[in-house]
Amino acid sequence: MPIEIQEDLLKAGAEKGYAAFLNVFTDKYLEVLEGELTAENMSLLNGYQHALLSLRTFTEQMEEGGFIQLIQNGYGPYIFNNPFAKAMRLMGAKDFSKLIYDAKAIYDKNKDVLEAEYTDEEFMALYEQYDNLGDLDDEFLDTENRIMEIVATYVDEHITDFAEVKKD
Repeated sequence: MPIEIQEDLLKAGAEKGYAAFLNVFTDKYLEVLEGELTAENMSLLNGYQHALLSLRTFTEQMEEGGFIQLIQNGYGPYIFNNPFAKAMRLMGAKDFSKLIYDAKAIYDKNKDVLEAEYTDEEFMALYEQYDNLGDLDDEFLDTENRIMEIVATYVDEHITDFAEVKKD
Protein backbone atom coordinates (compact mmCIF):
# COMPACT_ATOMS: atom_id res chain seq x y z
CA MET A 1 0.00 0.00 0.00
CA PRO A 2 1.62 3.28 -1.08
CA ILE A 3 1.96 6.09 1.41
CA GLU A 4 -0.02 9.11 0.31
CA ILE A 5 0.84 12.72 1.07
CA GLN A 6 -1.23 15.77 0.16
CA GLU A 7 0.47 18.07 -2.32
CA ASP A 8 -0.44 21.18 -0.29
CA LEU A 9 1.44 19.76 2.73
CA LEU A 10 4.54 19.26 0.60
CA LYS A 11 4.32 22.80 -0.78
CA ALA A 12 3.90 24.23 2.73
CA GLY A 13 6.88 22.20 3.97
CA ALA A 14 9.03 23.29 1.03
CA GLU A 15 8.26 26.93 1.77
CA LYS A 16 9.67 26.45 5.29
CA GLY A 17 12.92 24.88 4.08
CA TYR A 18 14.58 21.62 3.17
CA ALA A 19 14.29 19.94 6.57
CA ALA A 20 10.61 20.89 6.86
CA PHE A 21 9.97 19.47 3.39
CA LEU A 22 11.60 16.17 4.38
CA ASN A 23 9.70 16.13 7.67
CA VAL A 24 6.40 16.13 5.77
CA PHE A 25 7.39 12.70 4.49
CA THR A 26 8.74 11.36 7.77
CA ASP A 27 5.76 12.72 9.72
CA LYS A 28 3.54 10.64 7.45
CA TYR A 29 5.81 7.60 7.83
CA LEU A 30 5.64 7.90 11.61
CA GLU A 31 1.85 8.20 11.38
CA VAL A 32 1.70 4.99 9.35
CA LEU A 33 4.05 3.31 11.87
CA GLU A 34 1.87 4.56 14.74
CA GLY A 35 4.77 6.60 16.09
CA GLU A 36 7.41 3.89 16.32
CA LEU A 37 9.39 1.66 14.00
CA THR A 38 9.21 -1.97 15.15
CA ALA A 39 10.12 -5.35 13.72
CA GLU A 40 6.41 -5.92 13.09
CA ASN A 41 5.76 -2.73 11.11
CA MET A 42 9.06 -2.08 9.35
CA SER A 43 7.79 -3.77 6.17
CA LEU A 44 5.28 -0.91 5.77
CA LEU A 45 8.11 1.29 4.45
CA ASN A 46 10.30 0.78 1.40
CA GLY A 47 14.06 1.30 1.41
CA TYR A 48 13.84 4.94 0.34
CA GLN A 49 11.36 5.69 3.09
CA HIS A 50 13.55 3.94 5.66
CA ALA A 51 16.52 6.06 4.52
CA LEU A 52 14.54 9.28 5.09
CA LEU A 53 13.30 8.12 8.48
CA SER A 54 16.89 7.19 9.40
CA LEU A 55 18.03 10.68 8.38
CA ARG A 56 15.41 12.25 10.62
CA THR A 57 16.37 10.04 13.58
CA PHE A 58 20.04 10.72 12.94
CA THR A 59 19.53 14.48 12.73
CA GLU A 60 17.40 14.64 15.87
CA GLN A 61 19.98 12.68 17.84
CA MET A 62 22.88 14.72 16.50
CA GLU A 63 21.18 17.99 17.37
CA GLU A 64 20.45 16.67 20.87
CA GLY A 65 23.91 15.39 21.74
CA GLY A 66 25.89 14.07 18.80
CA PHE A 67 27.15 10.58 18.10
CA ILE A 68 27.60 9.74 21.80
CA GLN A 69 23.93 10.58 22.43
CA LEU A 70 22.83 8.67 19.33
CA ILE A 71 24.71 5.55 20.41
CA GLN A 72 23.71 5.81 24.08
CA ASN A 73 20.05 6.08 23.01
CA GLY A 74 20.38 2.75 21.19
CA TYR A 75 20.50 4.01 17.61
CA GLY A 76 24.02 2.77 16.80
CA PRO A 77 22.87 -0.45 15.11
CA TYR A 78 20.01 1.37 13.34
CA ILE A 79 22.37 3.90 11.77
CA PHE A 80 25.60 1.95 11.38
CA ASN A 81 24.40 -1.61 10.65
CA ASN A 82 21.95 -0.64 7.93
CA PRO A 83 22.60 0.82 4.47
CA PHE A 84 21.98 4.39 5.68
CA ALA A 85 25.41 5.71 4.65
CA LYS A 86 25.13 4.04 1.26
CA ALA A 87 21.64 5.49 0.74
CA MET A 88 22.92 8.98 1.53
CA ARG A 89 25.75 8.52 -0.97
CA LEU A 90 23.32 7.33 -3.64
CA MET A 91 21.17 10.42 -2.98
CA GLY A 92 24.20 12.59 -3.66
CA ALA A 93 25.35 13.36 -0.09
CA LYS A 94 28.78 11.81 -0.61
CA ASP A 95 30.65 13.78 2.07
CA PHE A 96 27.91 13.01 4.58
CA SER A 97 28.13 9.32 3.68
CA LYS A 98 31.88 9.41 4.35
CA LEU A 99 31.25 11.08 7.72
CA ILE A 100 28.87 8.27 8.70
CA TYR A 101 31.40 5.64 7.62
CA ASP A 102 34.11 7.43 9.66
CA ALA A 103 31.84 7.38 12.72
CA LYS A 104 30.98 3.73 12.06
CA ALA A 105 34.67 2.81 12.16
CA ILE A 106 34.96 4.39 15.63
CA TYR A 107 31.68 2.78 16.70
CA ASP A 108 32.69 -0.69 15.50
CA LYS A 109 36.06 -0.48 17.27
CA ASN A 110 34.55 0.78 20.57
CA LYS A 111 31.00 -0.57 20.45
CA ASP A 112 31.03 -2.27 23.86
CA VAL A 113 32.28 0.84 25.64
CA LEU A 114 30.04 3.25 23.70
CA GLU A 115 26.89 1.17 24.28
CA ALA A 116 27.46 0.42 27.98
CA GLU A 117 25.23 1.99 30.63
CA TYR A 118 26.67 4.89 32.55
CA THR A 119 25.89 7.39 35.25
CA ASP A 120 25.37 10.95 34.02
CA GLU A 121 28.94 11.82 35.00
CA GLU A 122 30.39 8.78 33.21
CA PHE A 123 28.23 9.54 30.17
CA MET A 124 29.55 13.10 29.99
CA ALA A 125 33.12 11.76 30.24
CA LEU A 126 32.55 9.82 27.00
CA TYR A 127 32.52 13.13 25.15
CA GLU A 128 36.09 13.81 26.30
CA GLN A 129 37.22 10.23 25.79
CA TYR A 130 35.84 10.14 22.23
CA ASP A 131 36.56 13.67 21.09
CA ASN A 132 37.11 12.26 17.58
CA LEU A 133 33.34 11.66 17.50
CA GLY A 134 32.93 15.24 18.68
CA ASP A 135 34.88 16.42 15.65
CA LEU A 136 32.46 14.47 13.45
CA ASP A 137 29.53 16.00 15.37
CA ASP A 138 30.85 19.45 14.52
CA GLU A 139 31.39 18.51 10.88
CA PHE A 140 27.79 17.31 10.60
CA LEU A 141 26.34 20.39 12.29
CA ASP A 142 28.43 22.63 10.02
CA THR A 143 27.10 20.90 6.89
CA GLU A 144 23.58 19.93 8.02
CA ASN A 145 21.76 22.50 5.88
CA ARG A 146 23.68 21.47 2.77
CA ILE A 147 22.93 17.79 3.47
CA MET A 148 19.21 18.56 3.81
CA GLU A 149 19.32 20.48 0.53
CA ILE A 150 20.99 17.58 -1.30
CA VAL A 151 18.57 14.98 0.08
CA ALA A 152 15.48 17.19 -0.43
CA THR A 153 16.50 17.79 -4.04
CA TYR A 154 16.92 14.05 -4.57
CA VAL A 155 13.54 13.34 -2.98
CA ASP A 156 11.86 16.01 -5.11
CA GLU A 157 13.39 14.55 -8.27
CA HIS A 158 12.41 10.96 -7.30
CA ILE A 159 9.24 11.70 -5.35
CA THR A 160 7.35 8.55 -6.33
CA ASP A 161 9.99 6.48 -4.51
CA PHE A 162 9.04 8.26 -1.27
CA ALA A 163 5.27 8.74 -1.48
CA GLU A 164 2.28 9.05 -3.74
CA VAL A 165 1.42 12.73 -3.97
CA LYS A 166 -2.30 13.47 -3.85
CA LYS A 167 -3.61 16.62 -5.45
CA ASP A 168 -6.04 18.66 -3.39
